[in-house]
Amino acid sequence: MTKDLIFEIGTEELPAKYIPAAIEQFKERASDKFKSVALTYESIRVYATPRRLILFVKDLIDKQDNYTINIKGPTKKSAFDGQGNPTKALVGFLNGQKARLEDIKIRELNGSEYIYIDKEISGRYTIDLLKEILPDIIKSLNFPKSMRWGNHDIRFARPIRWLLAIYGNEVIKFDIEGVSSSNFTYGHRFLSNGKLVIESADEFFSKLEEAYVIYDQDKRKKIILDGSVKLAESVSGKLIYDDELLEEITYIVEYPTPLIGSFDDEFLRLPNEVVMTPMKEHQRYFPVMNGNGRLLPYFITVRNGDENYIDEVKKGNERVLRARLKDADFFYEEDLKHPLEYYVGRLKNVLFQAELGTLYDKTQRIIEICESICEQLSMEEDYRWVVNRAAYLSKADLVTQMVYEFDELQGIMGMYYAMASGEKEEVAKAIKDQYKPSFSGDELPETMAGRILSIADKMDTVVGCFSRGLEPTGSQDPYGLRRSVIAIINIILNGGPDIDILQTLDRAATLMVENEEDKGAVENKVINFIKQRFKGILIDEGIRYDVADAVLDGEIRHFPDVKKRAVSLMRWLDNEEIELILTVFKRVSNLARYAKSDEIRPELLIEDSEKMMYDSFIRIKNDVEAEIKRTDYDHALDIIKNLYHPLNKFFENVLVMTEDEKLKENRLALLLSIQKTMSQIANFSLISY
Repeated sequence: MTKDLIFEIGTEELPAKYIPAAIEQFKERASDKFKSVALTYESIRVYATPRRLILFVKDLIDKQDNYTINIKGPTKKSAFDGQGNPTKALVGFLNGQKARLEDIKIRELNGSEYIYIDKEISGRYTIDLLKEILPDIIKSLNFPKSMRWGNHDIRFARPIRWLLAIYGNEVIKFDIEGVSSSNFTYGHRFLSNGKLVIESADEFFSKLEEAYVIYDQDKRKKIILDGSVKLAESVSGKLIYDDELLEEITYIVEYPTPLIGSFDDEFLRLPNEVVMTPMKEHQRYFPVMNGNGRLLPYFITVRNGDENYIDEVKKGNERVLRARLKDADFFYEEDLKHPLEYYVGRLKNVLFQAELGTLYDKTQRIIEICESICEQLSMEEDYRWVVNRAAYLSKADLVTQMVYEFDELQGIMGMYYAMASGEKEEVAKAIKDQYKPSFSGDELPETMAGRILSIADKMDTVVGCFSRGLEPTGSQDPYGLRRSVIAIINIILNGGPDIDILQTLDRAATLMVENEEDKGAVENKVINFIKQRFKGILIDEGIRYDVADAVLDGEIRHFPDVKKRAVSLMRWLDNEEIELILTVFKRVSNLARYAKSDEIRPELLIEDSEKMMYDSFIRIKNDVEAEIKRTDYDHALDIIKNLYHPLNKFFENVLVMTEDEKLKENRLALLLSIQKTMSQIANFSLISY
């Protein structure tokens, strides 16, 4: 027999950004718990609003199946004496298990025979198991930040105010930190009255909806989106939204009612971002645009309530937005009283990081790193000036009133103020581009100057933090260094510039660390950190773990080259003979470690197989290196594959570690030479087969 389970955790308002992860955790923890006690069900779903997390398990079996456990006792040898009579060890085991001699089974385990008793255990009733399971599920939920309340020890995102737990029509009784489970819940905070008594799981959802709670987050999201789109269309506009804002609004309302408001046309002379940022980031409003991408003087917000007094709600939202936009307008006009360059000097008064100086100091380092990159790229003087100018002005907007109030506009306001100051368009765009990409999936910088500036800025931050012992630990990354390195890699892989990462890193480290030994240690830490992030990117793009390790082993300079080698290796490994080939190549690597030199003396090659090996290697070495120079790794690997048969003959017929020291060193030198040539593509010893 099966019944439905409803388990609701009622809370104070949960932070909207905590809820999606909590939904996944709730489902996962419940599923794991049911599996661990052999309770089956048809389906499991979690619903969430700001005030509740709801677990709905459909057709949960009402009792565990009976099951058998195998209890191991003493060995057969120690269970019986020489006459076959039970020993004290066996008698004690039988008494402890309340079993008889005829109940025993003899089974082999790890080469020895043991006495076993098979016991049939009656399955427990689900209602009894749930009294233990449900409190454990609550305690297992984690949040980015949790709290205690009252004198209780439990931690949760917000205080728990009620617990509803019903299996079929039975209440599952338990207590957790002063809150007792029951069969009552609450509707909408303002639109419903008091407790809702739930007689059975079947009526739970309908009673919630009657009490103005749209419990299903997908349904709430659809109501919000569909209603908002219609309102935008009612003023001949198009709704501007992103999934993140839509999701956040979904989790701050229980009964959504979209409404449209307006603001004065005068604010449309401000840059779009200046108007949209207060709307989206501060008020959770959706902007409205026309078909040409121009803002319209309307916004759409979502009320957590019904249509009653909707005009008053609209006017209240309009007043709040007007105040925000008037502030933004004032900041904009005040900032424009000076050219962007004016603000550069004020960066001297703003600390970037206690160990790393001011924002002005950071600006100077960025200029130096940009110059190093331009030098690598042999960039023309005119464009170097663009990059240098963008670097010089890159942080100036951080001390403007607008960015001080709306920090989300950093870089964006730098672009607008640069254009208003008469700077070149590419300088202005680069200032905006420097912060891209700022999150996974974000667009990359549009201009080459912006790409160079973005790399320089992020490299300065990464190296600076590592040089002062501020590298990430575990899940903690307060300075966003992982994100910065991933951004650098993605910029370089997707359109460049294809810089020498070691040269760029060295320039950044030189600006931070005076002592050469300390500088080398910092560079090693940073490059290993970069390799870890790069490995993740390669794996995400379908490269095998071992192949990623193989191409990242040793020195890396150019990211596109590393990726190209990885892709070619993946193709090359799709070969019927690859296991045999890799076995031989790994043997080369293993023996090459013992070589003192790669200087081969041909006159010491005395065996036919080693002469043939040497001739084959010399014949293909130049061809391989020519293909590597052209970065044609597919062809280079095909040529290297031709070494397999000569190498195999060599290992079959030649004793490398012979007692003759000269012959041994010469053979090891030959293997080291081969290994060095192969390692220009990858460390083959790290590849699995």
